[in-house]
Amino acid sequence: MTNILITGANGFIGSAVVATLVATEAGVIRAAVRKTTVKLPSRVEVVERLELSPDTDWTVALKNIDVVIHCAARVHLLKDKAADPLAEFRSINTEGTLHFARQAAQAGVKRFIFLSSLGVNGAETFDQAFAADDSPEPHSPYAQSKLEAESGLLNLALSTAMSIVIIRPPLVYGPNAPGNFGSLLRIVNKQLPLPLGWVDNKRSFVFLDNLVDLIRCCVRHPNATNQVFLVSDDEDLSTTQLLKKMGQVFNKRALLIPVPVIVLKTAAKLIGKAKVAQQLLGSLQVDIAKTQSLLGWEPPFSVDEGLRKTAVIPKKIS
Repeated sequence: MTNILITGANGFIGSAVVATLVATEAGVIRAAVRKTTVKLPSRVEVVERLELSPDTDWTVALKNIDVVIHCAARVHLLKDKAADPLAEFRSINTEGTLHFARQAAQAGVKRFIFLSSLGVNGAETFDQAFAADDSPEPHSPYAQSKLEAESGLLNLALSTAMSIVIIRPPLVYGPNAPGNFGSLLRIVNKQLPLPLGWVDNKRSFVFLDNLVDLIRCCVRHPNATNQVFLVSDDEDLSTTQLLKKMGQVFNKRALLIPVPVIVLKTAAKLIGKAKVAQQLLGSLQVDIAKTQSLLGWEPPFSVDEGLRKTAVIPKKIS
């Protein structure tokens, strides 16, 4: 039996990891949280009041744990009020993670799975998809903090018996998906018009259950040791295609107005929304060949299946 600790177990990804492991693993399933904000299965051992910080004592949470799945992080904020955002991200995502990982190694943890971000690779692709072993080009303070955590973890693996697995997902979607994905779902369901009928980009996404399946694969797979993996549904879509598929799962027609992309980019720049335009109009593709070849892993759900399972209107748009 394998005893597993999940951090960020209240979150969108962490709670899905917990639910799957409870159903599939015979060992201890333990959740580390600051406070319980969602109902976790009764079988889960919950350790509360644990902040991801450079001085947290993780001793109780790590007792008799074989594998850590580290989902907790300081995430993107739409309106970050921190005077120095990079310093804040580093304090939690880098220093907090490495402090935690050092304690995990000392406690005898055999494997530490770190949920990173595709942002470590960069913000946009052009002629070639990102691959796991490409030179990193982090595009934000958040991505920079994740890259620095990755580097520290891989260095830790060189001096301890604990192996490291790093997973960099692109945008993750699923029921009650947060952020822009949830916003687009609501707009399509209400059949509000969008000027996105002529967008010919290519973007990779990953359905939540596909990501969780890969995480579970990495718990024991010997070829995952000290590796970086990218993950996706292995089916890239343009923004226009994605919106049309969203409409189909609601049995509604997405109202997409054909507007030239150059017009949209210019307008977005004028109103200070260039970053949002890049996310909707630019390409961001992922090559998961390494994940497939080393782990023998394939996403169990197609995009269409993922979207059908996602067709629940988000409770809240953030």
